Amino acid sequence: MNHNIQNKIISLCGSQSELARRLGKNSQTVSVWFRTQVASTEVLNACRALDWEVTPHELRPDLYPNATDGLPQKEA
Repeated sequence: MNHNIQNKIISLCGSQSELARRLGKNSQTVSVWFRTQVASTEVLNACRALDWEVTPHELRPDLYPNATDGLPQKEA
């Protein structure tokens, strides 16, 4: 995960531990994500836990190549 996204996540939730708590994961799991990348099965859960302030495209552009990919549809 790139440092800009790491900093954005920390500014939104305060710490890696808080993100882990929100996701029901242990801190080690989130620490691995910060060193490598978010698991493909957890991208949408992580974005939801961050109130979509971080997008799937930001976390995994290899899986979500367009800026709006994976975002919830806006209600009319």
